[in-house]
Amino acid sequence: MPRDLPLGNGSLLVAFDKKYQIRDLYWPHVGQENHAVGHPFRLGFWADGEYRWIDDHGWEREIRYLDENLVGDVKLSHPELELEICATDVVDFHEHLMVRKFEITDLADRDRDIRVFFHHDFHISGNEIGDTAYYEPERRAIFHYKGDRWFLLNGAVKMSEDAESLGESSPDTLPDLSVGVHQWACGLKEIHDFEGTWRDAEDGVLSAEAVAHGSVDSCIGFNLPLEAGQTRTLYTWLAVGFNFEETVRLNRMVRRRGPESFIKRTRDYWHLWLTRHSPDFGELPHGIRDLYLTSLLIIRTQVDANGAIIAANDSDISSSVRDTYSYMWPRDGALVADALIQAGYIDLPREFFRFCDRSLTREGYLLHKFNPDGTLASSWHPWYREGKKDLPIQEDETALVLWALWEHFDRFNDVEFIKPLYRSLITPAADFLDHYRDEKTGLPLPSYDLWEERHGIFAWTVAAVWGGLTAAVKFAQSFGDKDRAHRYQNAAHQVKIGTEKHLWRPDLNRFVRMIDGNQDGGYQVDHVIDASMVGLWKFGMYPVDSPLIKTTMEAIRERLWVKTEVGGIARYENDRYHQVSDDIQNVPGNPWYICTLWLSEWYAALAQTDEDLDRSRELMQWTAERALRSGVLAEQVNPYTNAPLSVSPLTWSHATFVTTVQAYLKARKRVSGV
Repeated sequence: MPRDLPLGNGSLLVAFDKKYQIRDLYWPHVGQENHAVGHPFRLGFWADGEYRWIDDHGWEREIRYLDENLVGDVKLSHPELELEICATDVVDFHEHLMVRKFEITDLADRDRDIRVFFHHDFHISGNEIGDTAYYEPERRAIFHYKGDRWFLLNGAVKMSEDAESLGESSPDTLPDLSVGVHQWACGLKEIHDFEGTWRDAEDGVLSAEAVAHGSVDSCIGFNLPLEAGQTRTLYTWLAVGFNFEETVRLNRMVRRRGPESFIKRTRDYWHLWLTRHSPDFGELPHGIRDLYLTSLLIIRTQVDANGAIIAANDSDISSSVRDTYSYMWPRDGALVADALIQAGYIDLPREFFRFCDRSLTREGYLLHKFNPDGTLASSWHPWYREGKKDLPIQEDETALVLWALWEHFDRFNDVEFIKPLYRSLITPAADFLDHYRDEKTGLPLPSYDLWEERHGIFAWTVAAVWGGLTAAVKFAQSFGDKDRAHRYQNAAHQVKIGTEKHLWRPDLNRFVRMIDGNQDGGYQVDHVIDASMVGLWKFGMYPVDSPLIKTTMEAIRERLWVKTEVGGIARYENDRYHQVSDDIQNVPGNPWYICTLWLSEWYAALAQTDEDLDRSRELMQWTAERALRSGVLAEQVNPYTNAPLSVSPLTWSHATFVTTVQAYLKARKRVSGV
């Protein structure tokens, strides 16, 4: 199930599903650890003896962000309950704190007692073993903890003039708020047929069980007497810390300043963060503008304060071997960093490059993927292959970090930032790219492809290596390192010669995606059309208008376009990943946002007239029309229904949209002569 509404601040990430249930909760790193692991945190409403959880089919939901902001803006209504709710959700931009606001309106023609319940299904540090939940009477709050992972849950009702306070009375509390939970229950779950305390809420009254340990959950409730047509406001908050004192400090801050102040300051911060780099969109449709801005915000939620740019945080994608996308792939990170660089952001890419600097091996390459805290992540690439040691790498991941780093330096000219990286990151990585080549062909030695499915020599990888080496040439020239500049230039030249000799096929009048060695010392050629061949122009090896590139891109457009009403570009012919249809003549694979936007970016880079620009804009519009209501982009879409497939959001999808819009805006200036 997609994550329709991710909210985060670089340490705390909370993700809601399409039913407005919290399904993932990461802290202290984005992507690590997940304290929900997909188990729903339920929200329920009781009115006149009727109870409905938020996943009930009768709810009408509109889940989106506040315009140009990283603030959840959710509208809910239920005809049977005769309730309408406007909800606002924020993860504070600075503190480890989530604040939620619910404006609840009684649509009935009579006074009623409304009760609101929040269920918390913590699996602290990714499992349910050894958790504790307890009610703490001094603060009228619920705590969950295990080791040095602590969570405090509390709330407040905004008082009407004649309402009786059911909450805490304290000089720390604003006078118009009744602070503290009204009902609570702590209990067992997932063992001995115990379903959890959420079942206890369905009669409108919680048991007041004060503690539970082991596999536990909790539920809190608030009583809101409503007059006919009246609107009352309820706030809740989640404070997170490494110990009891940290969570209590945050709770005290909310009581003293008021929860509304944290909503306002977070709204103001993200508006400032976004608008100070907003480009001139010109005539671009509002749908494209909105998705560009939302994409930047969503990208921000997936970037850890430690510098790791995470591929995706959607625990529902957990594979058959129990693994996810919550890792930092250097390739994905480099391309996302490049999108941020093009959009004008300097600090987030800096932290990413520092992360890569810390992660580089002594030999000068980056391994498969990393955990957000910088440790080496799980991998399916072996160190042993065909009877000998083999590096378990995707070489484009090392190369693209250099390529993106030069883009960063070229944009911002931050010499003091680059200076220490020249010896620790740039030259070791460039030396590796230079040495890790076949002496006969000049091409990079075989490694794994960007799709992580094959081993060989790929058009994408050779283009990335050329881009990385060329970036290293420019760095070496900038630092007056003439010998290295010459060596890297020679290596890049040999890579290009080898590419044209071995990957260009005159009989096909296009490039091929891959070659691989055989027992006779020659090469087997993989003729399958693959969208990743765009790397040959994207990283600068060939001009966008090269005849070799044009015929290759035309083949991609013709053979990989999905010939249904949905359209879009597939990854490659007969792509079986999440395959929906075996009609490979019309549906070569599911349409990917990334691949479709690559074609749009090429159209923009190639454009000479307004009509040329139309082709690029149409594919950006295609993307915007298939985003979720909140603006979230998945990895793929169903070729018949447009439904999102695989992880959602995919950080790379949003980064590619940002990159494509930037390419379009540059092309528009060029075409118009401005």
